[in-house]
Amino acid sequence: MKKSPKVNEVNEFLEIASDFEDPLEVIRESLSNSYDAGASEVKISIRNQPEGSDIIIEDDGHGMNERDLESFFDLGNSRKTDSIGYKGHGTKIFYKSDHIEVTTVRDGKSYRAVMEEPWEKLNRKELPKYELTKHSVRSGNSQTKIKITNFRSGKGFNAEELTYNKIHHYLKWKTIAGSLAHKFGEFQREMDIIVELDEDIDDTRDKLVTTNRLELPEEQEEPGDGRFPAERMCKHYPAEEIDVEYDGGETTVQIVGMVGGKKARNELPTYGKHSSQFGVWLAKDHIKVERHNEAISHDNEYIHFFFVANCQDIELSANRETIRNKSSSVYQAVTEEIEYYLSKVMQDPWFKEEYLQTRKEGKHRRRMANQQSSLKERRERIEADGFNPANSSEVLLGLERAVNGNASLTLSVEDFQPDADVHAIVRHAGRLRNAAVHPTLTGLLNEEVPLENVDLAVCWTQGDPAELKEYERNGYIGGELSVQLENGALVYRDGENHYTEVIEVKPLLESKVSATADD
Repeated sequence: MKKSPKVNEVNEFLEIASDFEDPLEVIRESLSNSYDAGASEVKISIRNQPEGSDIIIEDDGHGMNERDLESFFDLGNSRKTDSIGYKGHGTKIFYKSDHIEVTTVRDGKSYRAVMEEPWEKLNRKELPKYELTKHSVRSGNSQTKIKITNFRSGKGFNAEELTYNKIHHYLKWKTIAGSLAHKFGEFQREMDIIVELDEDIDDTRDKLVTTNRLELPEEQEEPGDGRFPAERMCKHYPAEEIDVEYDGGETTVQIVGMVGGKKARNELPTYGKHSSQFGVWLAKDHIKVERHNEAISHDNEYIHFFFVANCQDIELSANRETIRNKSSSVYQAVTEEIEYYLSKVMQDPWFKEEYLQTRKEGKHRRRMANQQSSLKERRERIEADGFNPANSSEVLLGLERAVNGNASLTLSVEDFQPDADVHAIVRHAGRLRNAAVHPTLTGLLNEEVPLENVDLAVCWTQGDPAELKEYERNGYIGGELSVQLENGALVYRDGENHYTEVIEVKPLLESKVSATADD
């Protein structure tokens, strides 16, 4: 007996719609659909509502007929074969709403399709239906208007967090609006994109107007002046189409990009931090999907690169966020070709001998300037305050100076580990002794250094006497502490007596150390 597997339609719709988590994906899918429809202009309006957001998408594309509307509402039933939305998944994000209304005109007929409460019905395991009406109109005015009422994603569509600036950056980085297809000389229909936000969302301007083309920053191969001479340097690498053979066929990779400093990169409408945006992007339909920064050797920072490698034979997940055929031979062949291409970019004399060298020289000059500033500050501090150790190393330096000026003090540092509890081993009166070192005795106790193995506590000063009294009253690490500075000692008792000699360095120096300038 043969049996056919079954599909739970409601669960499939729920799962596909739920895959779209970022509410800005509504904009991405709308732009892709409008471009597929041959639109020269698309307008997206977002209005904030108490329970969600109303989103209206209008374009002057060729419109939809009854069969196209079936594809719009159906799952995996698209008639598109060579377009962005060929899977028919993207429009399912619209199901996360209370109401979908599509009005469209094509070939002398006007269609109106209305679906009520799609998200609520799906969540009660009911497949929502739409009502279709049509009537004849005069030919020549094709257009489409989609109204989504109370749209909400799983996390909620918080329209108040949107700004024109945020949307502009998203458009250019994650949608067809950031396409570099025009760099290849092929026909790419230009589409004007207009976004209008409710004044309650962003009142900084009336609307955002852009196109479906991303332009690279203007080239500047020569260094600039100032502290960061490479920051505006920028070189374009012309569009190149590369045929790639793989086990089972042949495909084409279209790659174009630039190398540039931070100031040049900032001229792009980036979406987020440079570290999460720049590098080498794999794209399909000239929409960036995932980065492949492994193409850039580890000794070069990927952040200076912006390359987009488009291939129509990579396959995407339902929400277009990831590449799903990474284990295929075509993906392996494509990424290997991209890595080879980038290796040639990194061997470009301009990159190696001009850009990187300019960055290196600029970094050296900034380091030298910072060094001068730091030295000036340190010298002024020494002139004002004299020698005043700020760490254990400087305390030992002071100790050495005290020893050099005092023939009766026989002490030398034999070993020093600044990160250890017991920082130094010193030879004192002919014996090796364990020494904990700190600018102040109170600071050493504050770090709760175990005293059982400490023979010497070397400090510049005692610190706050009141704080030492507190340790005597309250104890130290479960034991008692006796501070006997008149005898130059600490006595720690935890059932046994542990004697630690205290060497206060500052009093050993007869007078303040005066710094003598050498220039």
